[in-house]
Amino acid sequence: MKVLVCGATGYLGSHIADAAKARGHQVFGLARSEASARKLRASEIEPVPGDLTDTASLPPLIDTVDAVISIAQVMLEEEYAAAKVMLERMEGTGKTFIFTSGTGLLSQKTDGNWSEDTFAEDDPFVPSKYIGARLETETMVRSFADRGMRAMVVRPPLMWGNGGCRTIENFYVSAAKTGAVCYLGAGLNLYSNVHVEDMAEAFMLALEKGVSGALYHCVSGEENYRSIAEAIARHLGVPTRSVSFPDAVEIWDKFTALIAFSVCSRSRSPRARRELGWTPSPEKLDILQEVINPAYSERMSAGRSMPSASA
Repeated sequence: MKVLVCGATGYLGSHIADAAKARGHQVFGLARSEASARKLRASEIEPVPGDLTDTASLPPLIDTVDAVISIAQVMLEEEYAAAKVMLERMEGTGKTFIFTSGTGLLSQKTDGNWSEDTFAEDDPFVPSKYIGARLETETMVRSFADRGMRAMVVRPPLMWGNGGCRTIENFYVSAAKTGAVCYLGAGLNLYSNVHVEDMAEAFMLALEKGVSGALYHCVSGEENYRSIAEAIARHLGVPTRSVSFPDAVEIWDKFTALIAFSVCSRSRSPRARRELGWTPSPEKLDILQEVINPAYSERMSAGRSMPSASA
């Protein structure tokens, strides 16, 4: 199968591209620049010039592939416009379109407290007031299910593994800036999580046998932020510290403080397990194993940060 991955140089996208190649698919990557194209070639992915923010560049690309997995992060309005153009081009072709959303859509602002609410794929929920517009894109994608194509949505939770978890990196950032590993409030809030390789496997299963119109979660565990902070602090030999929301904005930035550290987002994945036969790998269940990955300390020492999840 010829598969176009929009966001193939990013954290999740690169793992999806690797999983697709391992299955024998021919993988193409959307390249916004020559630098991106070089990175794709180095990973044995064929670059194709295009940009999700330039919707006119997208239809010709759709004609040359059998499936599109859209992961690249752009502004919500641009995300909707790009998905609409690609879906309309694929209508009636029998091709497959998989849109990547995220369980941030389900998040509840708790300022560090735990929430007992947890959501399966098709449970009703109140969308996040900050990124709730993404639900419109999800709904549009799923509405194309009976229009002569396969259209699905996947909502990853917090992803970790191979030294690439943005949230874990942000704990390291707080230690570098303040001398303590910080969390907001009581630190009992969390995002349900999954290893990035298991997440990539879920995308492959959706590509091969996902039900058109479906929404899939993939979850392997939960660990609250304070426990993660304490594990990192033990590793670094520094204390932990609870901070207020204004402090969190100063340590990280407003978006990170608001969308990552002040909310609770708990999810379950019965539909993915039932329809796709997806299960997490037994050796990839404990996010606390990831916090001592030397990649995080090395990036902090070098003054670098990891690329975006779907760059």
